[in-house]
Amino acid sequence: MKKKYFRVLTIAGSDSGGGAGIQADIKTISAMGCYAASAITAVTAQNTAGVQAIHPVPLDILEKQIDAVLSDIGADAIKIGMLHSAEVVNLVADMLEKYEIKNVVLDPVMVSTSGHRLIEENAVEVIKSRLMPLTRVITPNIPEAEIITGFPISSEEDLDEIARVLSGSANVSVLLKAGHLCSESLVDYFYNAEEGIMTKLPSKRVHTRNTHGTGCTLSSAFAAALARGEDLTCAAKSAKAYIEQAIISGADYKIGSGHGPVDHFFFRSDSHL
Repeated sequence: MKKKYFRVLTIAGSDSGGGAGIQADIKTISAMGCYAASAITAVTAQNTAGVQAIHPVPLDILEKQIDAVLSDIGADAIKIGMLHSAEVVNLVADMLEKYEIKNVVLDPVMVSTSGHRLIEENAVEVIKSRLMPLTRVITPNIPEAEIITGFPISSEEDLDEIARVLSGSANVSVLLKAGHLCSESLVDYFYNAEEGIMTKLPSKRVHTRNTHGTGCTLSSAFAAALARGEDLTCAAKSAKAYIEQAIISGADYKIGSGHGPVDHFFFRSDSHL
């Protein structure tokens, strides 16, 4: 019997600075012991200081990328990141319907760490109506949750209710990230819609500028954990543990002039550097 990889396809934008997007996804998926394939939705010119330009990949090329991977390599899980337009969202939804992949993790990327808008206004409604019902898990941060629900979030007390609202009629599981709150103790909320169970995932705030790509990294870790066969709640805990250690390990590095990346390979031995 030939051995098999745990396969994860990431559908997202490319980050020339290497800290977020496809580049962060591939690093994370690989670090989690899975085989990473990719379909690029847009090419961005960006670095630690921000996004300078976004060039959408033509729809037919995006479709061919996804089809090439899924028709040959297949996928045990799919992570979805930046989808900048309604047309792209609809195309990705079409491909999910075609291939019927169960483990789909959607990171509804809308605003970059540096505050740049990464999605067109009309794409939000299409994500809600077409894409969320086809996904197993969504991983919004607080600004993204506010955009999707239309409700303001001011404290941890809001997160339980907002996570359930996000689950909504699509019955999608929700990992709602608390990093934009101001408290020293951060508690992410994971609502397992398949079991109707809410789990709190606490951590301590790490004071560092190196937070670029944290959302991409967390969602990719979640997809990798699902691809490895972990159940939903265990996968949420694995993803949380991975991003927490990646932030801690990368906190004191200096790269670029703005928000640096996390340390995706924090487990490496220094003797091998």
